[in-house]
Amino acid sequence: MFELYVSALITFFVVIDPPGCAPIYAGLTAGAGAAARRAMAVRAVGVAAGILVTFALFGEDLLRGLGIGLPAFRIAGGIMLFLIALEMVFERRTQRREDRAAQVAQSPEVEDVSVFPMAMPMIAGPGSIASVMLLMSRNSGLERSLVILGALATILALTLAALLAAGPIMRVLGARIEAVITRLLGVLLAALAVQFVVDGLQVTLK
Repeated sequence: MFELYVSALITFFVVIDPPGCAPIYAGLTAGAGAAARRAMAVRAVGVAAGILVTFALFGEDLLRGLGIGLPAFRIAGGIMLFLIALEMVFERRTQRREDRAAQVAQSPEVEDVSVFPMAMPMIAGPGSIASVMLLMSRNSGLERSLVILGALATILALTLAALLAAGPIMRVLGARIEAVITRLLGVLLAALAVQFVVDGLQVTLK
């Protein structure tokens, strides 16, 4: 079970990328007070947690209702995660997040950034939704499901901590170190994505 926990932990950490969310959040909430920043951080993680847990528990039933088999979803999810990994390696994901944040910041009518863009799509985005559904589908049983949800809870707690400490984190890490970490995580995610595709193909070809 420990191996499953570590595997799920790494997957969620790479896809959700708490350190990568911190600078975006810091930029979006630059003009807000400390209390408002804390409230938005808690709300963003809470909304994202609700979305991800919903897909973790009922995503398979949703696929079944749409007539989509789990092997097909594993292959599609693996391809999606691989594309995200490529963006991380070549820093396109960071640029896209910054562009999205800039668009939100330029809209004067948008004050609360907790739901959009922080909760979705930055935390509970297509990659994290696909990851939690893939992991839950590959590991049946109450105990293994709880292990996966525990890993998700751990990463969401780290994400909340990163958002609350966004300013100090940016001063410590700096842009160059963050870029190196993002590239390394992208390579790991690419390997995990390929494994998802291989698993889906093995079931399909049997």
